[in-house]
Parts: sequence; C-alpha cells; structure tokens
Amino acid sequence: MACNALIDLAISIIPGISLQEKVCLSKKLDFNGNFSVLSKKDLEGFLGRSIKNPFPPMEAVYNEASRIAETAERRGISWVTYREKEYPPLLRETSDPPLVIYYRGVLPNPERMLAGMVGTRKPSAPAMAEAYDFARALGRAGIPVISGLALGIDAMSHRGNLEGGAPTVAVLGSGADVIYPVSNRMIAARILDQGGCIMSEYVPGTKPFKWHFPARNRIISALSRGLIVVEAPLKSGALITAQFALEQGRDVWVAGAGLAGKNGEGTRKLHEDGAPVLCTIETLFQEWGISAGRYQEDERSFTGESLAASLARSLNIKIKA
Repeated sequence: MACNALIDLAISIIPGISLQEKVCLSKKLDFNGNFSVLSKKDLEGFLGRSIKNPFPPMEAVYNEASRIAETAERRGISWVTYREKEYPPLLRETSDPPLVIYYRGVLPNPERMLAGMVGTRKPSAPAMAEAYDFARALGRAGIPVISGLALGIDAMSHRGNLEGGAPTVAVLGSGADVIYPVSNRMIAARILDQGGCIMSEYVPGTKPFKWHFPARNRIISALSRGLIVVEAPLKSGALITAQFALEQGRDVWVAGAGLAGKNGEGTRKLHEDGAPVLCTIETLFQEWGISAGRYQEDERSFTGESLAASLARSLNIKIKA
C-alpha cells in the first residue's frame, strides 16, 4: 500500500471539513511521512480558515485509517483515491468528488459509457417491466447500467442489465460490504460474478443511514452518460439524481411507462420541465450513435404485468398493479 494513498484515506475521515477541502488538502500536503505530527493550526493554514469543531490528533486519524485499510483488505474491498489514475475520471470532474472510493469487483471501464437508471422503490408493474427491458437491451448493446441497488426500479434495472450480459454497477449508501436491502444480496452476488462493481464512498461496515442516499445519487449521475428516470413520485430520490445529472451536464430522460398515476407525478414533472420521454430504447441508441446491429431483442417482447409479477416474485418484491 502506497504511503500517499493511506494518507489520502486518513484525510478522507478527518471530521469537520468538506469534500472539496479534503481534495484540496490532499493536493497541498507535502507527503514526507509527517502527517501524524500535523496540528490543527497547520491544517487551518492549508485550508485558509479556522476549524471550530473539536479536532482529533492526526496520529489518531492516521491509526484509524490504517485500521480501515486492514478491514477493507480482510473483507475483499479495494479502494482508490482521487489522485490515483484508476479513480473514475468522470467523478473527478464533479464539484464534490469523494477523496476515496471503496469498491468490490471491477471499477467501470472509463472508456465505456454507462447509463444511469433510477426510480421508485414501489413501482407499478408496467414501469418494472420497462426498467427490465431497457436495461436488458442496454446490456446487449454492451452498455452497463449504473443504479443504487434499492428495491423496485433499481433492482429491475440491475437484473435486466445482468440478463443482457453487461457488468452493471451499483452505488451504495452504506459500506461496500453492507448490502441494503438484504433481499438484494443475490443480485449483488451476480453483479460481482459477472465482472461488475459495487462501490461506495463510505468506509467498510457503514450502515445505510437515510442521509447517505441523496449523497450517493450524485455518484450515480456523475458516472452516467445519461440518466433514465423510470418512475418517480414527487418526493422520490430519483428526482434528486435527475437534478444532479442536469447540473453535471448529463442527458436526462423519463420512461414512457412511468408517467401514469400518483407514482408518476415526479416523472411527469420532469417531462413538463423539458426531459424527453423515452418510449423505446432505440431513441437512446440513436442519440448516442450506437448501431442497431450491436444489440438484439428476443423474438418475444417481455412487457406488461406478467413479467413484472414474475420478477417481483423471484426477488420477493411487492408491486402495485
């Protein structure tokens, strides 16, 4: 393990400073093995501001970073820091990138475009089916889907992409070793088996606290070439992801199957604000310049309630008719 990488990990867990300040601190510090002797005054000088909250000794922070690194290794979790070449370049370009990303599996190929897919945890049957169909078609075109491994639309998106043969990517609001909900552990195992990635900005063992999920959404959108909001009520976290995507200059679509009913209020609002409706995946392929010859659909079209019900049973998910 490189000393610089461990120091970056230590910087990432310093309390009371922002993500931007942690990246700035990583760039400014002179890595001569003297991190542990840095004082609060030293750090204030680097940051150009005072630090008001209680501040731990840097030796204790460094020791905790070493413990985290050892825990990650024991649990099969890799990690990459902002300044390393393996760090996802699209994430590096955002305004608030995490200094450290923890991951299991294989980091997504930076030369390969990803499609973000998000939506409600309690989807309608048509929206579930469309999420699955879109994600499977994307997989057959060689495009991995990135989503949040939540119930509902996220789960259908990952599963469809796996069926399409793509290395789908899941971004968690917990540690990379804490699969939430537990009912998605089988999907998580398939993601790793098929060469995909489970990533998080949170240290191993971190529980899925509610406030982590809006933050992780910026990573989903950042790593996407474009985002499909399949179905979302007005207060859905999917709308937060869409806002991040727009701020990051990503394409944003809404799925045609997710426009109806109360569950589609947020999706309809996005459309009214200018997001185009994606009725067929061919529209995305055309906009991204993907040849139709790069993917194939089954002769049988899997749409409607029967597919959604079948998938829901296999994943123990309750859906709304």
